[in-house]
Amino acid sequence: MEFKHTSVLLHETIDNLKPKNDGLYVDATFGGGGHASYLLSKLERGTLIGFDQDEYAIKSAKLNFTDLLQANSNPRLELVHDNFSHLQKNLVELGYTDGIDGIYYDLGVSSPQFDQAGRGFSYRFDARLDMRMDQSQTLDAYQLVNNSSQKDLAAILYKYGDEKFSRQIARKIVERRQVKPVETTFELVDLIKEAIPAYARRTGGHPAKKTFQALRVAVNHELDVLRESLEEAIKLLKPNGRISVITFQSDEDKIVKNIFKKYSEVEVPRGMPMIPDSMKPTLRLVNRKPIVASDKELDDNNRSHSAKLRVAEKL
Repeated sequence: MEFKHTSVLLHETIDNLKPKNDGLYVDATFGGGGHASYLLSKLERGTLIGFDQDEYAIKSAKLNFTDLLQANSNPRLELVHDNFSHLQKNLVELGYTDGIDGIYYDLGVSSPQFDQAGRGFSYRFDARLDMRMDQSQTLDAYQLVNNSSQKDLAAILYKYGDEKFSRQIARKIVERRQVKPVETTFELVDLIKEAIPAYARRTGGHPAKKTFQALRVAVNHELDVLRESLEEAIKLLKPNGRISVITFQSDEDKIVKNIFKKYSEVEVPRGMPMIPDSMKPTLRLVNRKPIVASDKELDDNNRSHSAKLRVAEKL
């Protein structure tokens, strides 16, 4: 299976890293390798470590980047099949212990994951409820939908999907479960449509969009692992190293914004004559406001409409 994906904010994400010819960089969300290809074109002697928890992405990358992966004793690309919340552990195992010159994230679900019907990510295809980015993990959407309490289901839909009919949808799911398990994406879509009032279904896009997003985020612990990974990435950056993060949801962007703010701002007590090193900021914001797609990219790639890029530099 070929893992093709149109990269969003390609040049903005990589160019803002200011790549060095001999630098060490991390692609936290390798996917189809679009950002990786562009970055590698700028590295003469540098190395890129590509992380992805999706085994399909890793298998595809091994086919598409064969030459770079087999470059004698000094490969320009190394792949890691793991979640990006385990950055340091994997870098140490690979022998990289002196920090990194840059790292970038392209968050959310990639196009191939949505387009593979059997993965259960999309309400457009009928498939078993799954939604796991890492196929080796136990928890999937089927378990979440069929084993969570009505209260917990409603909380998930509201917290991660901003679904205002979360209680009605959760109630409908639990009612159906008493007869038989909810097994497929289309079964879930039908329940959502039954739960949402007719007037609400006529506006705001597909009625199942928010519920599917919420379940996917919960299954993959997306927000928790993002927080963990950003904290770790900032510590791993060398001085003048940079971090670029593309988000597609407001909750993701809020996490990135707040963590960047935490490390780039300091509160100095009034009357303190000088700031001790322990209180100096760790990061400098490269862009105060998020970078968004150009009009041309918006026309060419629909996925770019909700994309926001934030960049920071290690001091």
